[in-house]
Amino acid sequence: MASYPPPSSTTRADAGETETLRRTEPVKEIPGICGSPFIDRLQYFYFKGEESFFQSKIDLYGSTVFRTNMPPGPFMASDSRVIAVLDAKSFPVLFNTSVIEKKDVLTGTYMPTTKLTGGRRVCAYLDPSEPTHAKVKELFFTLLASRKEAIIPSFRSAFAARLFAAVDSKLASAGRADFNALNDEVCFDFLGEAFFGAPPSKFGAAGLPAKAGIWLSLQLAPLACNVSKYLPWFVEDPLLHTFPLPSFVAKPAYKALYAYFESAGAAVLEGAKKVGLSREEACHNLLFMGCFNAHGGFKIFFPALMKYLAVSGNGLHDRLTAEVRTAVSADGDNGLVTVAALEKMELVKSVVYEVLRLEPPVKYQYGHARKDFVIESHDAAFQVRKGEMIFGYQPFATRDKRVFGANADKFVPDRFIGEHGAKLLSNVWWSNGPETENPTVSNKQCPGKNFVVLIARLLVAELFLYYDTFTADVSKSALGAQVIITSVSKAKNKLA
Repeated sequence: MASYPPPSSTTRADAGETETLRRTEPVKEIPGICGSPFIDRLQYFYFKGEESFFQSKIDLYGSTVFRTNMPPGPFMASDSRVIAVLDAKSFPVLFNTSVIEKKDVLTGTYMPTTKLTGGRRVCAYLDPSEPTHAKVKELFFTLLASRKEAIIPSFRSAFAARLFAAVDSKLASAGRADFNALNDEVCFDFLGEAFFGAPPSKFGAAGLPAKAGIWLSLQLAPLACNVSKYLPWFVEDPLLHTFPLPSFVAKPAYKALYAYFESAGAAVLEGAKKVGLSREEACHNLLFMGCFNAHGGFKIFFPALMKYLAVSGNGLHDRLTAEVRTAVSADGDNGLVTVAALEKMELVKSVVYEVLRLEPPVKYQYGHARKDFVIESHDAAFQVRKGEMIFGYQPFATRDKRVFGANADKFVPDRFIGEHGAKLLSNVWWSNGPETENPTVSNKQCPGKNFVVLIARLLVAELFLYYDTFTADVSKSALGAQVIITSVSKAKNKLA
């Protein structure tokens, strides 16, 4: 599979002319008529759902590139019309900032009011061409680098001790443990400890995960499918998907969150001056990064990871326990997971990449065309005009059978092991860029890309160092997977 050519291999025309990207097919008009945004929204949210909505359009037009409407629109967005790119060849255009502008497109056709972010457009909504983008991203890089030694100990105290102990207690008292609820609470404390050495409890800041949930909901509810299990569609749609939700609902929650980040992150905010940011702008960005990107991301991704581990059963669990305990025995620190031990856990790493491929925390990518250019799918080349919005549904692109084979829709734990597996990593894009590349101040790749992969590997390693196996009931939630742990087998001998 040929990936989208980088800017260096792109021939640029003079202003106003079409930019041509390495092309062999005749240029076609993009198929599809957008039609009614209201009808598309109903089909997307209620009558078909995401997967069937997109597949039906592919089948109708015989193309993985087509025009459609994307929710929520039309009253929340000036324009709901997009060009959808749903295969592994066309999707990576969204990472090419020479032809794609990423201004105000994090949530797509709808941008939540800046009243939810202190009146500021935070880094996630900035295009790399805007000066503040580089300043904020540099601040994040500095923070992560300065706290690298604290990450594993912070995770161990939060998850390997507190969360697993809570699972044991819940199972003993009720026979069930809600992983999602425990993850929300413990993860927020972990992030505070990892980033600042100061979990909310040190500041008397109780209930911050719930407050972050309120704030997140106002931004994401208009975009989420099946938000309520109890409301019929004709009530939910006008209530959540038709008009912007009132921002004042989250004002008390945001005030409490801001107070915590201002206090706990005081040293970070002081350093913001070095990159040219005010304390206030830095704090609003730090809050967004901590609550939306990090906590919000783990709120979605960790249950997805646990889901695939649960449904895989004892066969995979046995392999993981053997790998984890052998590595910790050889390179651990008195039975504790270290970076050196993690590096030897190839299956653990592959499992994490496979879940990120199948269920990326952020499924959607958006951007506006900076100029006219030609985009290629596997089968055709299409003309895109300046100003048009490009949309990618990542799970379709990262399950492309032309790249990942006939089992592209299946969870294959060892898919990324070995030389062939390493080559496939360039097609894992959960971080808004290829897994084989790194974030910089000039691209839109997640600054915490390596942090997220490390933490996910730690979760799997610590889980199978502590338990031999577990079972869980798995169902769908508005944000992804709901995981209820129903039984565990505690390890009698943690080391091989």
